[in-house]
Amino acid sequence: MLFNTLSLSALVLVPLIAGAAALMIRPDRLRRGLLISAAVLHFLLTITASGASPVLGGWLALDSLGHLFLGIVSLLFLVAIVYGVGYLAREKQTKEPGRVDAGSGPLLVNSRESWLTGCLLFYLSAMTLVCVSNHLGLLWVAIEATTLASAPMIFFHRRPQSLEATWKYLLICSIGIALALFGNFLLAVSTSIITSGESPLLLDQLLLQAVHFHPQWLKAAFVFLLVGYGTKMGLAPLHTWLPDAHSEAPSFVSALLSGALLNCAFLGILRAQQILNASGLAAFGQELLMGFGLLSMGLAAIFILQQPDFKRMLAYSSVEHMGILALGVGLGGTAVFGAMFHAVNHSLTKGMLFLVAGNILSVMRTKSTAEVRGLSHLMPVSAALWMAGFLAITGSPPFGTFLSEFIILKAAIEQSHYALAVIYLLILSVIFVAMASIVVRMVQGVPLRAREPAAHGESWLMIASPLVLCVLILILGVYMPDIFEDLLRDAATVVGGSA
Repeated sequence: MLFNTLSLSALVLVPLIAGAAALMIRPDRLRRGLLISAAVLHFLLTITASGASPVLGGWLALDSLGHLFLGIVSLLFLVAIVYGVGYLAREKQTKEPGRVDAGSGPLLVNSRESWLTGCLLFYLSAMTLVCVSNHLGLLWVAIEATTLASAPMIFFHRRPQSLEATWKYLLICSIGIALALFGNFLLAVSTSIITSGESPLLLDQLLLQAVHFHPQWLKAAFVFLLVGYGTKMGLAPLHTWLPDAHSEAPSFVSALLSGALLNCAFLGILRAQQILNASGLAAFGQELLMGFGLLSMGLAAIFILQQPDFKRMLAYSSVEHMGILALGVGLGGTAVFGAMFHAVNHSLTKGMLFLVAGNILSVMRTKSTAEVRGLSHLMPVSAALWMAGFLAITGSPPFGTFLSEFIILKAAIEQSHYALAVIYLLILSVIFVAMASIVVRMVQGVPLRAREPAAHGESWLMIASPLVLCVLILILGVYMPDIFEDLLRDAATVVGGSA
């Protein structure tokens, strides 16, 4: 295979080198071309990466779990970047003094596009490193790097709200990552009885020797890793940075934050759960994951009710779905397969919704749900995608999210968790009704205003990307390719689940 002539390091280095080059390239068209080219090359390397040999003494390796999450990252990045090129071109054309943006006052001068492009590519490199890290110390460094690379993108529009969201993101996630670092220290302590001069945090060695670890130190390590990475993942009550960051970032950046970044933090938790499984303490981690999962879903439902900002509504929906992922892994068995499938479905669906939200924002110039009406008249294609995205994200058939959520529900019933199944269904129902009351009013009715009338039509660059994601989640709801199903089964097995 092509990839066997390269190495896993190429996946990390391609966007890293491209990002450095983007900082020095002045022509916008050339820099945007570099961005898309790097995204395409990264995606081609990703789909040919299966079976790649470990490198750097085993510090970089790609198992089925990492490959699944890497595929999500690479595909969503490529689709979002195609949209982003149109977004950046439109920002360049419509920039004018005193222009009002998103109903929150005059828009200051945007950050330099070269910085945004460079950060996007550095961000892709860091997320890739998360997926291919086979050493928990390196994994921690990579997750911290995603924070540093993504923070400037949240501040791209340079409004007071953007600055506040960026600082909140940096502060809260840095506290979380510090707790995760302490978790790594505790994990190293739990291994001290069987290590002698070797690196104690190489995942393969940890899994082989986990049965000999000190159980109390290992439990303490897992708690800190769960709380630390759970902060970055957006599990409640550690989610407080997420609504602000997702709301203030450019829409295609929001798509990457929700659809890719949260998964990277989730992968850190899954690696910790792998070690608990190997040590015979799987139930300890699963109970904590179920608790955080239900809490996240419940709090998200409360904040989605009567939510006045449609981008924040999508952000709280991400908190809900992170709870579903945690709940699936906590249940174990076939629910883990459902969680892996749901990670894919959520990433594609939420990416689609944030991109469509960007289209709405470009026309209405407000994020207020009360001021958006009649989208079906103003922008019919985006309105149709907005409705389809709502049905998909709330788990309606025939979209893939329906199947993944149903698999988790079925596993709960089969394991006799009847009360949990009832609570799960109740929360999903509340969220469906809450989001329907917002989305349907936005699509129907008579337009109240359109600050940027879409008389010129909807740009194909702004429509193609969410349309591709919509088609993919629809296909996954009616057909699952064998190669994709095998990858999901293998990934679920890695985490101790079954299919």
